[in-house]
Amino acid sequence: MIKKINGFKLYFIFLFSSFILPAQDFEVSPALISFKLNPNEIGTQKVSLTNHSDKKQAFELKMSDYSIDSLGNKLRMPPGTSKRSCANWISISPSLLELNPNETKQIDVTMTVPSDGFSSKWVLIYVQTSKEQSDFSKPDKAVATGVLISPRIVIQVFQSPSLNNNYMATIQKFKEITKKGDKVRSFSVEISNVGDKLINAKVFLNLANTSTGIETKFNAETIKVLPDAKRQLVLKLPSDLPKGKFALAALLDYGHNTDIEGAQLIIDIK
Repeated sequence: MIKKINGFKLYFIFLFSSFILPAQDFEVSPALISFKLNPNEIGTQKVSLTNHSDKKQAFELKMSDYSIDSLGNKLRMPPGTSKRSCANWISISPSLLELNPNETKQIDVTMTVPSDGFSSKWVLIYVQTSKEQSDFSKPDKAVATGVLISPRIVIQVFQSPSLNNNYMATIQKFKEITKKGDKVRSFSVEISNVGDKLINAKVFLNLANTSTGIETKFNAETIKVLPDAKRQLVLKLPSDLPKGKFALAALLDYGHNTDIEGAQLIIDIK
């Protein structure tokens, strides 16, 4: 696709599997559950939980809402408090269970979408061992309530109706952030998901010599952005570029038959 940016025409042509965290003695699969249910639909997906320890263990599953800040950090919230929460649509069966050594059990995660459930929603499910603290001689493992801090694995649950095709994102706040003494020039950009679908975006720099028209496209960075979220990204130019005046564009490609978005700066390379 071709899109003009400030009169300058450019030409250019998500997640998880099962895993075991270090020092953990249980396994959860999958770590991402994706529903595509439309309003008034119900769906169930299964989670496998395996106890790899040599002892019988009790496990519990709890939910938590979250949002993502501009740096990609998850901000946890109580379940049902986020406007994008689907915690109230989910039932987990069983949410408490015991497993013998090397035993595997299946857990049902059921999503019931209400009649007005047209938007994308998400939630986290924590899977962790359930233990009461009986030995307070190890303060580094105890908290004030007397509960042992247990290892846990997080399952991400994402629900987005198959009828929902609202993909829309913007790229803005493109500026140079190179500091004195840096060997390469750095530029920051902000990606905003203003639609209602998770986007898996590719962001890259395109450099065009204003005298010769010769263009160079650099390798893309990939980034996931949730609806309503903004993500900041730093892009860098190589240090061995020719001298001259250039139009530098930051380009955003998130697919789904959408136009490539762009922001542009004029820079001198000396």
